[in-house]
Amino acid sequence: MKIYHGSIDKVDTPEIRESNRTLDYGRGFYTTTSYKQAEDWVKRRMGERKVSKGYVCEYEFDETALHNLKALVFETPTDEWVDFVMQNRTQKGFVHEYDLVYGPVANDKVYAAFALYEGGLIDKKTLISELKTYTLVDQYLFHTSEALEYIKFVEAKEIVL
Repeated sequence: MKIYHGSIDKVDTPEIRESNRTLDYGRGFYTTTSYKQAEDWVKRRMGERKVSKGYVCEYEFDETALHNLKALVFETPTDEWVDFVMQNRTQKGFVHEYDLVYGPVANDKVYAAFALYEGGLIDKKTLISELKTYTLVDQYLFHTSEALEYIKFVEAKEIVL
């Protein structure tokens, strides 16, 4: 399966890096099956960093990883997905034990709903109902070096603003 990663740099050898911010599924290497999502991400980063070019890197993903590694899969928003994202985003020092995590992206539109939930303005059931009305893009988090062994760099397409 093809997966994509948007970055300021060409990433032909993915690695696990610490992030300077909290992320949906914790630290690691994030990819998506959506080329557009990866392209939008890199364009946003290019704007933030005031650089004129970036890359959408394509990888071949060996899906046997989902069976061979300790994987957590969320096909749709669920109670467990909400709890997992909230743990990663709000619990300082939270680290999970999964090699690979797959599920929906909690993008900017989704964060507005999450903010209502976090502020106690809506309950979890309402949050999930609302999220299921959105067209959610997916993401794969490669959390360990063992997980990274299941992806192979194919090419990088230069993106210019």
